[in-house]
Amino acid sequence: MAVTEQIPRRQPAREPGARTYPGALPIVPVRARGLTVEDADGRRYLDCLSGAGTLALGHNHPVVLEAIRKVLDSGAPLNVPDLATPVEDAFVTELKRTLPPGLAENARVQFCGPSATEAVETATALVCAATGRTQVVALTSTDHGMTPDLSGTSGEAGQAPDARLRSPRGCHCPFGIAGTDAAELAARRTGATLSSSSPATSPAGMLLEPVHGECGVIPTPDAWMRATRQITAARSIPLIVDETQTGVGRTGAFWAVEHSGVTPDVMILSETIGGSLPLAAVIHRDDLAPRYPITPTSPFRGNQLALAAGTATLAHVRQHRLAERAAAIGSHMLSQLRCLAREFPFIGDVRGRGLMIGVELRVASEAADSCVVRDEAGTPRISGAIGPTPPSPGGRAQGTHPAAVELAVAVQRECLRRGLIVGLARRHPSVVRLLPPLTINDEQASAVLDRLADALTAAARAHPDEGDRPSRRSKHQPHDHANHADRAERSR
Repeated sequence: MAVTEQIPRRQPAREPGARTYPGALPIVPVRARGLTVEDADGRRYLDCLSGAGTLALGHNHPVVLEAIRKVLDSGAPLNVPDLATPVEDAFVTELKRTLPPGLAENARVQFCGPSATEAVETATALVCAATGRTQVVALTSTDHGMTPDLSGTSGEAGQAPDARLRSPRGCHCPFGIAGTDAAELAARRTGATLSSSSPATSPAGMLLEPVHGECGVIPTPDAWMRATRQITAARSIPLIVDETQTGVGRTGAFWAVEHSGVTPDVMILSETIGGSLPLAAVIHRDDLAPRYPITPTSPFRGNQLALAAGTATLAHVRQHRLAERAAAIGSHMLSQLRCLAREFPFIGDVRGRGLMIGVELRVASEAADSCVVRDEAGTPRISGAIGPTPPSPGGRAQGTHPAAVELAVAVQRECLRRGLIVGLARRHPSVVRLLPPLTINDEQASAVLDRLADALTAAARAHPDEGDRPSRRSKHQPHDHANHADRAERSR
């Protein structure tokens, strides 16, 4: 038996079964380039997971490989925490070129441990030290690097202020309404909640994501972002924006916060900024700089390979305007997916920004259909698809139909059979996530959409209780995926 055949058999006995990727994606990747991954059996896949969104330029991009080789060949030390090196200096210089203008001119860059969790902990410790306060409020509908102790996500009784703040977005409004009215109401509630505390009990900071990635790919409304910035600035509450999943062009702007025109006080950067290698940093206003070291600390704050790969990635995205490319091709993919939503009654919503896309599935039934709101083009928009919403004035809860988790798992499995790797949102696994690299081309995008459409059809047939069979159009009939993959690869 070949070594590569033994690997998937050994892994379950050696590693915890709680790890989800091996179960959902039972492949042994051995080669990769750009969007394409090849497994030990020689089968190729179009990778729309991109290392859980960490690969802005896809696998093994030449500029990243060259940057890594240059450091290795130079004989430079590979890890020197916080010490000034030419590699670190080049990274900070390139990073500051990309930051929002209001932050770039007086930004400080604080390196921390390489994970998103450590970056979140560093950012919260920073604002607590700067303000002398102890609580950082967050949104209950977000996920910040699996950090369980943020007061804003715990919702414990007796905390001041009330940390259970939620940012609405159309079909997921916590107030049972949608659109600009929901954003305005949420902003008023945020203001009232933060204003209810005295200066002594005011939060040390407010933490939010521009797009709630692991919680279902839910963009935060720009109007709510601007209102929240005004509220926090008026009360001297530092605004922390977590760009772990949204940064480096992913959403169609270099940093997702730029969509709203908001300048945060602190930015959390991780994952993509390392150009495929572990790296994280906290960017903050210089007046928030601590006077003494803050916890947590980590010896892995100066990984020279990651800094070099990150510099190459940041520069390539900036110089080749890949954020604008992500906006254009992402808009096209969202449009095509919304057309699919009119064919597949179990698609509850299609949403996202740039190349951060979510397709939410729901149980198709007459009872569920009564909760569906459709736009003028007939595309379904579900009120409260993730969890129940508050009752309407008439007393009936809106949008309480169940999410189709089993169907989403089946769609992911059928995609893999067709040579397409997709993810599911960790906190709401009824949402299929597409995170292709910013280098995806038009033909590859078409191949992704075709394979996803075929997978949706196959999954619906296998789960008739969860998804009604769609009316199929000829362009989505099964086709030769291997040939399509080869054409997409040649055009890369």
